[in-house]
Amino acid sequence: MNRQQKESALSDFKKLFSESEAAFLVQYKGLNVAALRNFRKNLRENKAVFKITKTTLMKLATQDIQGANDFSQDFSNQVGIVFANGDVSAIAKNLIKFSKENGLMQVVSGFFESKKLALGDVVFLASLPPREVLLAQVVGTMQAPISSFVRLLNLLIVRLLFVLKRIEEQKQLSAE
Repeated sequence: MNRQQKESALSDFKKLFSESEAAFLVQYKGLNVAALRNFRKNLRENKAVFKITKTTLMKLATQDIQGANDFSQDFSNQVGIVFANGDVSAIAKNLIKFSKENGLMQVVSGFFESKKLALGDVVFLASLPPREVLLAQVVGTMQAPISSFVRLLNLLIVRLLFVLKRIEEQKQLSAE
């Protein structure tokens, strides 16, 4: 790589780091070209990009990013970075699944919300349900107290009607 290519790669990596929601570091040593092509295709479907460059350029690209110092310490050997722009949980799930199916690729760590994620954290992130399910659970949780309150008010109205009906019956009995 000449200097101009290095500067271009560095600016691309900086842009990807700043625009992506999360980044995952994967070790791809031993993967053949067909497996890497298949891996990249699966990632594109989930709005993610897999990039490979020299580790020194990766370290330079992360210097200005808050909290990325811990993440950049894992840049060694043959590693690439998966930049996630879509559903982070789905992408993490895809990475873990691919690494289990193909033993040559390993997830090393992740970077999400200015924090380094260990492998266990990435596995936990992969175990989360999809975004739509999480949103439905939140809405259901928010709706539960309101529904209970409406049922309580309805029950009070029904009780009032029952009491009024009993009073009417008592007045009819006393009038006879």
